Amino acid sequence: MAALAGCGSSGGHGATTSATSDPPGTTASTSGARGGKTDPSGAKADPASTKTGASAGASGVKTATVKTPNGRVEVVEVRDPEEAKSFPLPASTQHRSASTPSVAGEAAVAAGAPSDAEIKRELKEMHAVERAAAQTQRRELTPVAGGESVGGSGTIPIPSGVPEAVQRVIAGGNAIADFPYIWGGGHASFVANGYDCSGSVSYALAAGGLLSAPLVSGDLASWGEPGPGRWITIYANAGHTFMDVDGMWFDTAGRSGPYASRWLVATPSLEGYAVRHPQGM
Repeated sequence: MAALAGCGSSGGHGATTSATSDPPGTTASTSGARGGKTDPSGAKADPASTKTGASAGASGVKTATVKTPNGRVEVVEVRDPEEAKSFPLPASTQHRSASTPSVAGEAAVAAGAPSDAEIKRELKEMHAVERAAAQTQRRELTPVAGGESVGGSGTIPIPSGVPEAVQRVIAGGNAIADFPYIWGGGHASFVANGYDCSGSVSYALAAGGLLSAPLVSGDLASWGEPGPGRWITIYANAGHTFMDVDGMWFDTAGRSGPYASRWLVATPSLEGYAVRHPQGM
């Protein structure tokens, strides 16, 4: 199966389109979003995610054949304009592979997590208390010098007063929080040794049982429901994507180094992104 080797695609699941066109739901062009960085030299693509023989020019734009539910289609790939901020690894560096998202989501879910039915009954009483505790916790988090990544182990605590799917998304994000950025990482398979922006978001959503196959950022710009969610909000355009999970930012750009956490303490610029959320979240 050939898969996208870039963080974003302006083609998505349709016919080939111009690399500069915005996907459905975007509010500004990719080049204007968050500064539009140029591709760093020596950026590495995930070998498992790259189509053999795909052509790429100096612009960093490729075409590739991808398998979709409607058959194989040719799409235009766009490199992430935030790639330089994500500390891509050189080709000579290797990293361990992640476990499957389902395993990652299962391993770290808080013990005794309430069921969705219990949460619906108790949420009205618990919500104010949980939100206050989360805000206090976030105020205590300090970034690592040189970026906005949370310190310590790079993981964040999993709250108990949120839906189980949200707990699992956080657990999935924790599982790959310190994995390196690799362009195209996590596109051919959820199991990879590095992840780009859409590979990271896809992995965490899959750990929560919200996604069954990796999506590029252009697809995430029209995935789910429009507008912000109560628990999870995804920001995406043709070149980059990140998300807010229960008030914490999960993003490859803005980290403090190649192995720093994807959980960030500062709010990134939200201009130029479609705003979506998983159904029910």
